[in-house]
Amino acid sequence: MSRNMDMDFAKIKKVFFVGIGGIGISAIARMMLVEGKEVYGSDMSAGEVTKELAELGSHIAIGQGFDLIPEGIDLIVYTIAVKHYDPALMEKISVSGIPFKSYPEMLHIVTANKYTIAVCGTHGKTTTTAMIAKILIETKKDPSVIVGSLLKEYKSNLIVGKSEYFVVEACEYERSFLNINPKICVITNIEKDHMDYYKDLADIENAFATFVGQTGEYVVCDPHDASVARVIADKNIKVVDYTQYIEKVPHLAVAGIHNRKNAGAALAVAEILDINADDAQKAVAQFGGTWRRLEMKGKTASGTIIYDDYAHHPTEIKASLEALREMYPKGEKKITILFQPHLYSRTKEFFTEFTTAFNETDSVYFLPIFFAREEKDPTISSEILAEAVAKNVPGAKAFADFVEAETFIRTANLGEGDIFVTMGAGEAYKVGDNLMK
Repeated sequence: MSRNMDMDFAKIKKVFFVGIGGIGISAIARMMLVEGKEVYGSDMSAGEVTKELAELGSHIAIGQGFDLIPEGIDLIVYTIAVKHYDPALMEKISVSGIPFKSYPEMLHIVTANKYTIAVCGTHGKTTTTAMIAKILIETKKDPSVIVGSLLKEYKSNLIVGKSEYFVVEACEYERSFLNINPKICVITNIEKDHMDYYKDLADIENAFATFVGQTGEYVVCDPHDASVARVIADKNIKVVDYTQYIEKVPHLAVAGIHNRKNAGAALAVAEILDINADDAQKAVAQFGGTWRRLEMKGKTASGTIIYDDYAHHPTEIKASLEALREMYPKGEKKITILFQPHLYSRTKEFFTEFTTAFNETDSVYFLPIFFAREEKDPTISSEILAEAVAKNVPGAKAFADFVEAETFIRTANLGEGDIFVTMGAGEAYKVGDNLMK
């Protein structure tokens, strides 16, 4: 529990962010920079996000520990993951005497007194949030936006607008989204995920039901979905069925039925806000995707097209491969995937689903599990997963590390007839980047 919920933010001059490289918390860091505050932070590793924040004037230390927090800090903002990967640091923060807040608590503060449109769901949150933002920006609504990726046109996960509208991606992990009280709640879909936190699907549905219950005006969703139907049951709120808008979706620059559903949800929001339908459709048609969402990165010297994708759940993997096959049908291009599983718990929970998720590929390889906030679990590994996947995709194998994976891919003779995709929520993208150098 954080303290000083009623603090005067005008008096906050120096803020320290624990886990500043996180795609959500970094948006709050950007916001503080815009407000003229001094921003400091730490993260376990450097990356594109930390690099850009440093260029904007942040002071970032790579590593972890309370000793990285300089004197004179007025507020500490922390990623909720710190409770798992460094509980000792969290304990020191709690007794430091420095006011502190979690990233979800900061979302509550920055969206208060705004007309908030919150996008939640197991899959598609980022793209749907970005599509809604695109519509509002193009129709001169001047929204503020926090999204769990980088908006390509702005190279940022934050847009600070001057209107009452605030579009925010709302994550269900540890019930974080319950810190937000939106006017419009968009539910893209509901499936089992984050089973290191939730007990079962009913527990997940309970969290979503609570979120719908604290939503002010509308819920945009697919009410025919069984889980969603249970979540919205007996709620005193207007329900808008986004599936009725899918037929109104224009030709998109991003492929896949999942993106057409995302666009349907965005058009539904536009209608609620009385935005001209033609203008909304035009904006969606111009949407070019976001960072790490089936993002085409470029080509290698031999002509192989490189993509990077954040998919880390079997449903997301299947949707991404479906979209790739729309663009590159079998027989025209070969698709090679380098996948980094995310979390031991997720890999175990969806093991059976993972074994068939890659069936549309020609080749699939695995990096070691990105375990993030978890302790090592010897009962699951990428080697075990690769062996099972190989029954459906012959030749599937796991690598001991990134160097071995990159060396192998470089000798695989990929050329103009190949698509190479790095996939996962970790750092698989680094291999694709290196191949283009």
